[in-house]
Amino acid sequence: MRFRVFAVVSRQVLIDSRFSSVICAPIYSSYEGLSTQVPVGVDEGLKRDSSIYCDELASLSKNFLTDFVGTLSEEKLALLNRSLSIAVGLD
Repeated sequence: MRFRVFAVVSRQVLIDSRFSSVICAPIYSSYEGLSTQVPVGVDEGLKRDSSIYCDELASLSKNFLTDFVGTLSEEKLALLNRSLSIAVGLD
């Protein structure tokens, strides 16, 4: 299996619950400037500039998520929330 990085986008209460999976968005090393992408990089704990793809949400087993990489600033978290809203048609 090839190495992948995901952003966990579920609510903290779900992450802490007994549910076995959480909602995640993949992080890729490309960025096309879409409103459903959030640019991230070294400041967030990644090795290179990348972006969170909110159009590709997936439910992943918590067991699959093994290594903590980083966290988003308040500014990036606001961008993520906006991108998620657009991706699921709430905007």
